Amino acid sequence: MKLTKKSLSVVAAAGVAMLALAGCSEPSENAGSNTASSGVKDGATDSAAGSLTLYTSEPEDKVDQVVAAFNEEHPDVDVEVYRAGTGDLKARIEAEKTSGAVEADLIWAADAPTFEDFKSDDLLAKLENVETGDVMDGAVDSEGYYVGTRIIPTVIAYNTSVIDESEAPKSWTDLTDARFRDKIVMPDPAVSGAAAYNATVWMNNEQLGEDWMTALGENAPMIAASNGPTSQEIAGGGHPVGVVVDYLVRDLAAQGSPIKEVYATEGSPYITEPIAVFGDSKNPTAAELFITFLLSKKGQELAVEQNYLPVIDGVGTPGDAPALDDIALMDADLKTLTDDRARSVEFFQGAMN
Repeated sequence: MKLTKKSLSVVAAAGVAMLALAGCSEPSENAGSNTASSGVKDGATDSAAGSLTLYTSEPEDKVDQVVAAFNEEHPDVDVEVYRAGTGDLKARIEAEKTSGAVEADLIWAADAPTFEDFKSDDLLAKLENVETGDVMDGAVDSEGYYVGTRIIPTVIAYNTSVIDESEAPKSWTDLTDARFRDKIVMPDPAVSGAAAYNATVWMNNEQLGEDWMTALGENAPMIAASNGPTSQEIAGGGHPVGVVVDYLVRDLAAQGSPIKEVYATEGSPYITEPIAVFGDSKNPTAAELFITFLLSKKGQELAVEQNYLPVIDGVGTPGDAPALDDIALMDADLKTLTDDRARSVEFFQGAMN
């Protein structure tokens, strides 16, 4: 899959706090209709049973739909979902690791640098029976420990009842204009994995960097807990301009909210919301089948229905979203994104205060 990208340096792999527990199952149809190379490898079982615990930052309604669709093909797998912001998930995983073992089978959240940390901590199992040949370049871990499941760019959004389209910001640089002082809202990178990723990308962008972030802070943006509250604040008009993941804008617009997204002219940071199996998993067979479902044609069509951009070709794009080829995406070297994350988040928090 080709993407139009505006690079920071080297194109590389890339990747949204209330806690909730949800167990879901709705049985029915067979997995055999999944297409060729996004499926289970030859020799692997195409059925499983037992329980499966998933840690995720996916919105509750969306993950419930995914689990129900998975159970149509694998009705004997009981999936329990624990969802939270990426920061809270990481803290839970760290606490469980310290106590002896991670209690979940799967982690589905955030961005590639987060998963690089999990991999470095020896928390993940190598994917043995998941075929990723149809998945776009850059969404697959080169060592085979995790794989991206959707493309989630971060965009500029604005309230169309408050700001005329002709006056709306078109670029990240526009957000530093004095006319937007006290009108901007953004998610907290201490809570949101996507926000932490964005901060690192911006800090390492030649057009943006520390000077841009400092200038943005001078416009006194409101820092919301995560992307969900950010999108609501924009739609409600309290802060009519914001920085948020694109699918939430489409979700709210579809519900009638006066909100519209703008893909910044410099390019959009994006995450791929990877998924991986924990090394401590008690049901790796079912865990890999869950990943296989997410990457299948049916799983990616569901992602599109949920307003996400897909990681495979041939399943369309959501609503009036542009085609992937028409979106300029910001990339950075994966090692930089991983190693410079803490410094970038710290600088962001200092600049916004």
